Amino acid sequence: MRERIHPHTDEDRIEQRDRAVLVGVDRSRADWPIEESLEELQRLAETAGADVVGTATQRMERPHPKTFIGAGKAEEIVELAKNTGANLVIFDDELSPRQQANVEDLLPDTRVLDRTALILDIFGQHAVSREGKLQVDLARMEYSLPRLRGMWGHLTKERLGGGVGARFGAGESQLETDRRLTRKRISELKRELASVAVERELQRKGRARGGVFRIALVGYTNAGKSTLLNALTGAGVLSADMLFATLDSTTRRMELPEGRQVTITDTVGFINKLPHGLVEAFKSTLDEVNEADLLLYVTDASAGQREAQMQAVREVLADIGAIDRPGVVVLNKWDLVDAQDRAALEKRYPQAACTAAATGEGIDRLIARIAEEAARSSVTLSVRIPFTRGDLVAVAHEHAQIVSESHDEDGTRLILRVPPEIAPQFRVFEIGADSNE
Repeated sequence: MRERIHPHTDEDRIEQRDRAVLVGVDRSRADWPIEESLEELQRLAETAGADVVGTATQRMERPHPKTFIGAGKAEEIVELAKNTGANLVIFDDELSPRQQANVEDLLPDTRVLDRTALILDIFGQHAVSREGKLQVDLARMEYSLPRLRGMWGHLTKERLGGGVGARFGAGESQLETDRRLTRKRISELKRELASVAVERELQRKGRARGGVFRIALVGYTNAGKSTLLNALTGAGVLSADMLFATLDSTTRRMELPEGRQVTITDTVGFINKLPHGLVEAFKSTLDEVNEADLLLYVTDASAGQREAQMQAVREVLADIGAIDRPGVVVLNKWDLVDAQDRAALEKRYPQAACTAAATGEGIDRLIARIAEEAARSSVTLSVRIPFTRGDLVAVAHEHAQIVSESHDEDGTRLILRVPPEIAPQFRVFEIGADSNE
């Protein structure tokens, strides 16, 4: 990508917003209709700061190896960009380096991006934490490495023709230098991310040792995960009606009705054709999903492509090895679903939790469902804890569900449901459930 779409101030946006033409290939066997896919691409473009002024589609089973679209359609796009004053052409799929270079030759005065570059740019704009920025930088560097040749094409064209050593001119020298620097930066980013991943792993192990029941929110971008996290925990996390409003994972504590503490982590949203490099770069963050005791599959129940969106989420979870984690489908934005669709969804997903996080509808029922799942993973013990171990009683109140509590001259008697991770701390004080000792 030769130039990023940068966020601007409100005054700058009025004058400097890019004008974009969208290009898509209509495949007969595609899971997503081309209209739906381009509509999502338009939302991505608008999120990045561009106004869509035209679209072009071509029906073909597989992209053209040289220019992605056919030669005739390519000429149409050149004319469309000229007639609409577009300075940006965005393809709905990832272009190979060769395809991108050839299309750029056809549009020398217009920037050419593919869906991957556009998503990377949005991630770059929205990453806030150090880890998030490192992850995005790594994905962008690895994406740009095989495309560096096009960035130095002007130097290659300036070389003196013919003669011995002509192929080792300024362009080639600069290209090799840039490749070396890019590879070096990729190595540095991987080392930095490995260091951050160690810190994150220590935090996760600490929570595991504490017996905290861990929940992860997963779902398509803009399904309402951040709004749901706020509704459940009062976290105050940014939530907005835009794609990838938040990227950095956020973990908050929540107390269940019986007093047990759990954690809920909001993870990065997924999307159709999510760049593989981003999945790889964000793997340390997505490890929160693999370590979770329960996944909440947050779905925009009002979306026309909700089934395809859920499939896109499942594909990413399969990529990171988390597809078999225990989970609950959360049909969010329930207030935007009409009665007919509600009946169909309730029949298709009878075990789903139906919520409208923005209004609070269904939140209490979802919390009760979370409590049921947390209790299902617990071990029931009857224990007598000496008064000298008040610290263990405190652990029980924070991390377990207290069924009953009483006191006698020897200590505190508890019947409790406790997570398997911390059960050994209590077993040493275990007694028979009906013991009067």
